[in-house]
Amino acid sequence: MTAEFWITTFIVVASPGVGAIYTIAAGLARGGRASVLAAFACTLGIVPHVLAAMFGLAALLHTSALLYDAVKYAGVAYLLWMAWQALQETGALKVDTDTAPRSSLRVLVDGVALNLLNPKLTIFFVAFLPQFTDKASATPLADMLGLSGVFMVMTFVVFAIYGLFAAAMRDHVIARPSVMTWLRRSFAAAFVALGARLALSER
Repeated sequence: MTAEFWITTFIVVASPGVGAIYTIAAGLARGGRASVLAAFACTLGIVPHVLAAMFGLAALLHTSALLYDAVKYAGVAYLLWMAWQALQETGALKVDTDTAPRSSLRVLVDGVALNLLNPKLTIFFVAFLPQFTDKASATPLADMLGLSGVFMVMTFVVFAIYGLFAAAMRDHVIARPSVMTWLRRSFAAAFVALGARLALSER
């Protein structure tokens, strides 16, 4: 693995996106444990896209406008639902100290769904990973699997850092209702903007 791969991966992972925003929101709303769980969930949501890229399902998404749009608009709808939940302070982004399994499951399900319902990720892996594989390799799938593993580990680490930093600021934030109101609106606006960007994206 080249230095170029590590640098490019870090830039891609660290750039603000759905997963980063969700992990930060979870850290602020529910604390450190939830932020790490959110980071894990977003990382887990990458797995189907990696498998799709490795086994050719990305080509089906790329060539079938109907299938691509179905997944895309399901993702848009979910992002808008997350925006609504943020405004209403419900769901995984509800500010509380609930650590029950049901609460943790909600954080996990929402995190996986956010990445799972994004068809651009599958096509991204098709375009991204082959650039860093050895064209003469006798095991190209194994090489892609290794690169994918590194990408996922870095995703988890970076998102967890984001979330834990947000969790560290939690006590200072939730003590100020006006700040929490502003943050809820900001997260809702961010989810709406990401949904709009996904809706307007092309294959």
